[in-house]
Amino acid sequence: MDVGLIGLPRSGKTTVFNLLTKSHAEVNQFGGVKAESRQALAPIPDQRLTWLSDHYHPKKLTPAAISVVDVPGLSRSESGGPNRFLNDVRLVDALILVVRGFSADTGDKANPLQDVEEMELELMLSDLDLLEKRKERIRTGKKLTPEHQTELALIDRLTETLEANQRLNQIELSEDEMRMIRGYQFLTLKPLVWVINLDEDQFTRQDYENQAEIEELSSVKDVPVVPMAARMEQEIEELSDEDRDVFMKDLGIEDTGLSRVATAIYQKLGLISFLTAGDDEVRAWTITAGTTAKKAAGKIHSDIERGFIRAEIVAFEDLVKAGSMVKARELGSVRLEGKEYVMRDGDVVNFRFNV
Repeated sequence: MDVGLIGLPRSGKTTVFNLLTKSHAEVNQFGGVKAESRQALAPIPDQRLTWLSDHYHPKKLTPAAISVVDVPGLSRSESGGPNRFLNDVRLVDALILVVRGFSADTGDKANPLQDVEEMELELMLSDLDLLEKRKERIRTGKKLTPEHQTELALIDRLTETLEANQRLNQIELSEDEMRMIRGYQFLTLKPLVWVINLDEDQFTRQDYENQAEIEELSSVKDVPVVPMAARMEQEIEELSDEDRDVFMKDLGIEDTGLSRVATAIYQKLGLISFLTAGDDEVRAWTITAGTTAKKAAGKIHSDIERGFIRAEIVAFEDLVKAGSMVKARELGSVRLEGKEYVMRDGDVVNFRFNV
């Protein structure tokens, strides 16, 4: 899963990138027209893996991960049109917009609502630019086919949607229409999460400028909002496990910002995780909700899917209650499921197969 990290300059986007990916990219080093986007893997925190690891003591622990593409802060003034860096996130599965909620070191007051609206406009203008160029190519082509006529009608509909300040993922599109525009890679068609980057005091109070207006706008546009104090969380990550738990408890933090962002992205993309556990490895596997057991087996290896016999499954919560797989079997919590079984989030699985 690839996620694009976007935002205006000084939003704290690089700090969020470092937090998500455990990188050490320098802050404020994105200046100049020759700046390049960067990419790194972000492991997804999952407390279920911690429990399984404590139980099995595996040689290897592998969390699910997302690939994060971090682009330079977007500014229309540099390009005079849709920002060139947006092309770097055309192929991602989802977008994370980082918005500054904290006051800058210069004393510059944050206006997160204005920043959200500016970035939404940027994405819409970029999509409108694509539509205009495609429309021009069709009209200046040698032959106008019936398929082209259908596409032009759809282009007009999408243009009207964007001009009405709506995201393209807010309208209903048929399978045929989605197939027709798949190659466009529209930015407003991608799932989006707004991350409001706060300082420690704002985060503790759970209060920031324009909060009510942003939450109302998020409801209108169907975009999740995740408040995060990225700098504070980066400091928390540097603590020992014991000190980290105490610090988070004192601040009333139950889940990290990364965990909440990952959950929001998973939900918007319709993703879930199933788990495998043993002495060699404890691992989380990302699949689309609705995936059958046989298809999920193929996520591990094509041979397992090809030779699928049964899936031995226990819900993670039932495994925790039982305390061990042996006890879970005694309690009847372990089930044998066939190839058409629809996987659930948190299923702990052992696939039986024969090749």
